[in-house]
Amino acid sequence: MSSSAALMLAAVLLAPSASALSLPPLIPTIPGVTEPLTSNAPPLPILQIPTPPLESPPFEASNIKPKKIGYFWTASGDNEHKDFLATYSLDDDTFGTLIWVTDVPSSGNSPHHLGPSHDGKTLIGGGLLSLLKTQDTAFYFDTTDPYHPTFKKSNRGILSSIVDEIRAKPDGGFFITYMGSALGTSPGRLVETDAEFNIIHEWPENVDGLLNILGEQFSPHGLSVDFDKNVILTSDFIVPLSILKPSLGIERANTLRLWDLPSREIISTIEIPDGGGIQDVKFIPGNPETAAIATAVHLGQVWIIYPFRKDGNGKQGVAKLLYDLGPKARDTVAIYSDISADGKFAYFTLTTADHIVALDISDLDKVKRLDDPDEDQPTIGPHYIKITPDQRHIVVTDYFVQTGDIGLINTPADYKALYIDILDDGTLSFNRSIDFPREFANRGGAKPHSSVVFDLTDPENPLYY
Repeated sequence: MSSSAALMLAAVLLAPSASALSLPPLIPTIPGVTEPLTSNAPPLPILQIPTPPLESPPFEASNIKPKKIGYFWTASGDNEHKDFLATYSLDDDTFGTLIWVTDVPSSGNSPHHLGPSHDGKTLIGGGLLSLLKTQDTAFYFDTTDPYHPTFKKSNRGILSSIVDEIRAKPDGGFFITYMGSALGTSPGRLVETDAEFNIIHEWPENVDGLLNILGEQFSPHGLSVDFDKNVILTSDFIVPLSILKPSLGIERANTLRLWDLPSREIISTIEIPDGGGIQDVKFIPGNPETAAIATAVHLGQVWIIYPFRKDGNGKQGVAKLLYDLGPKARDTVAIYSDISADGKFAYFTLTTADHIVALDISDLDKVKRLDDPDEDQPTIGPHYIKITPDQRHIVVTDYFVQTGDIGLINTPADYKALYIDILDDGTLSFNRSIDFPREFANRGGAKPHSSVVFDLTDPENPLYY
């Protein structure tokens, strides 16, 4: 693209945008009429028939009130019933008891990441493939009553789609990575909402930032924000449309963007050579240089990002190899991570390798691997991983993405939620799980992608993560 053409396009994209959209379904539910259409609609290339969802079957609720609650953002297994948020007990004595199910008004969204607001009164879940049925892509739940969440609202961006990572703003609202444009291509956007969860910006919005994302693939998936040091890191993964047929191949990125938090402007682009999809990035708590770890999927490696260091050319932001996860980690489709609150331990899911890695990163010059890479772990297709607020467990959901006949990514999974103990030395002990296909057989099974954990052990100081 010539510089003049790029400037003209940037000027168009800089035009003031409207607030978020929320549109009704193109085909409304008509009892006795639309059910056969929903069940018999054939798969199409890319865009799908916007069929209304089948009504959800009844479930057996529980009136228990555990101190530890797990929320799981879940797809109905048949892609025909409504997608839903499942609320479970994570207490030892009632572990795995289903408390409540909260439906959203659509199906086939491929529920993706889930995140809590800063005050714990709202959850947001993104729909990875909502765009294919021209549906809203972000779904909000009211958790004022933590045992009985209610559906609050949904919306979609104007310039972007494909909701991925979520970070709460201290003053209310969220930052959210939207990996694709409104058509699922590059560039995506860093979306910001206000405290009422209306989309107020789709960053970047300045000329230099737009030229940056137009000049090199911008498919933000990973997102980490340091509100004290005023920096944001986003990591570029894949062009969403490229995973759908017809495709010339999946377009993977090798870059991260470093942002200035106060201005929401891109400072620099950081490259991991031949990274083949930088799926995740997270700041290391307490690190004196505000370092972050990033996962390079093709390489099967963990890199460290130093946002305030400068390279030999004076450009801010430096990437260095931290740890090679070994041959089983290469090209595992997805590598997602979480880090303990003290910054000492890091955990990684290797989706198609059916493995969860544990590293001691307390000394970044002498990283220690704590798991046995040849161990046969009781997991199939692990992806989303979250350390519980008390730092004693990790929650892992065994499901990444299955596009079916219309796409190129269909990772094996057993659709369980694993509740894994963290031992004192940082190693893991597998002992409990929730079997979603068995619990929701009347919806064709269920596919839990992500989780949020509330810890209400101390009512005066509840924890949300």
